[in-house]
Amino acid sequence: MQKMKTLKGKGEADYDLKHDILFFKTKDREYVKSIEIDNITLDIDSEGFITGIQIFEASKFLRVTKQVLVNIPKWQFQATVFEGRLEIRLMFQIKVRNQIIEKNPIIMESLREPLPNSELVCATA
Repeated sequence: MQKMKTLKGKGEADYDLKHDILFFKTKDREYVKSIEIDNITLDIDSEGFITGIQIFEASKFLRVTKQVLVNIPKWQFQATVFEGRLEIRLMFQIKVRNQIIEKNPIIMESLREPLPNSELVCATA
């Protein structure tokens, strides 16, 4: 069994309102390739860590309005690859009618492309 590599980092989030794309990225880590899974694109660095996540049709996928995604005050994502399986845990806050609401979607997929066992935790900078 392959050893688990771990990494923690600060990151940034951005939302493209016009195209409804939500993007989470680890600061100071450059990606060398991308992997597409359904409506999600994963950015992978030279060490095999998932360092960025783009969610297409984000408002539909997360079941929220586009307007609340423009300003996400606090967020974190945890991306774990273990024996060919991917698990992404998003934890973020949105503001609806002056009330903070926590969202915690979990994405689980089998990977068609091999990646090393790894875990990355990235949060608001």
